[in-house]
Order: sequence, then C-alpha cells, then structure tokens
Amino acid sequence: MHKKAFQLLVDNTSGVLSRISGLFSRRGYNIESITAGVTADPKYTRITIVASGDDDILDQIEKQVRKLVDVREINELPPEESVYRELALIKVRVDDIKRESIIAITNIFRGSIVDVAPDSLIIEITGNQGKIDAFLRLLSGYEILELARTGIAGLSRGTDKVVYLDENGNVVHPQ
Repeated sequence: MHKKAFQLLVDNTSGVLSRISGLFSRRGYNIESITAGVTADPKYTRITIVASGDDDILDQIEKQVRKLVDVREINELPPEESVYRELALIKVRVDDIKRESIIAITNIFRGSIVDVAPDSLIIEITGNQGKIDAFLRLLSGYEILELARTGIAGLSRGTDKVVYLDENGNVVHPQ
C-alpha cells in the first residue's frame, strides 16, 4: 500500500465535495485525508486528497476523478516536488505544574497557545504530518482532551505546475 497526494482544481459549486467523496465511497477507495478551500478566484475550489492503495488503484483514482464534470484539473503532488502542511488543534488538561512543561514543548515545535483556561490549554501547531505526529508523541504523557486535525493541504513547488483557467473555465498551460 502506498499513499499519494492529489491536488484538484474544481468548480466551486454546491455538492462538489460530496460528488468527489461519493466516487471514492462507491469504488471502495480509501481517503486518508481531504481538505478543500476556495482559491484566489472564488469560482474555483482547490482540494487536496491523500489516498492509499496499490499503484493500480491510485492510477484508477486519478482517472476516475478526472472524469467528474466539476473537476478542471488533477495533479499528483509528489513529496519531493511539493510542500505539505497540516494544522492541529490540541486541548490538553493541565495543572499549574504541567502548564510550563507543555508550553516549553509547544515553543520547541513553534506552536502557539491559542486558549488558556484554569484546567486546560489549546495548542495550535502547523507542519508536515511527521512534525505533528512527533509533537503528539511528546504529549503522550499528558491527557489530551480533544484533538482536531485538518488533513493535508499541499502545493507543488515552483511555477511549472501552476494551472491557469480561461474565462470559460478551460485549463490553459502557459508556454
């Protein structure tokens, strides 16, 4: 089993995310993570999907997604040619003794304390999955009350794979 990250540029229409995830569900494909957000042009949404499977399944996923009406472009985001980031919010139970050590660990990982209560902290941390997993391992001795992770958002490095759309929504590859 391998993992592959795909970046989709799709029409920003209601139900587009449902149609894409429905394709995965109907075909029995596994989604490791999925993130979506509007682009600089509000007519389009950028979706990053991390899927797992053997090479044949991952190739099939790309072909099937490409056929969907709302999909303008799909590209693989190879790790060596891309930047991936994930956001995690972690609520940890603290007392006066534990508070300082958790703050110190958070600072080492360049995280932020975004909420302080008498008996808890909420930590915000961004980075690649490895960084967030390492941070969570260091917190294993503490009581994590709640955890929310966004999943991976990614972009290819440089300008070679930038996708342009004309006024009709057709993909234009610059020369």
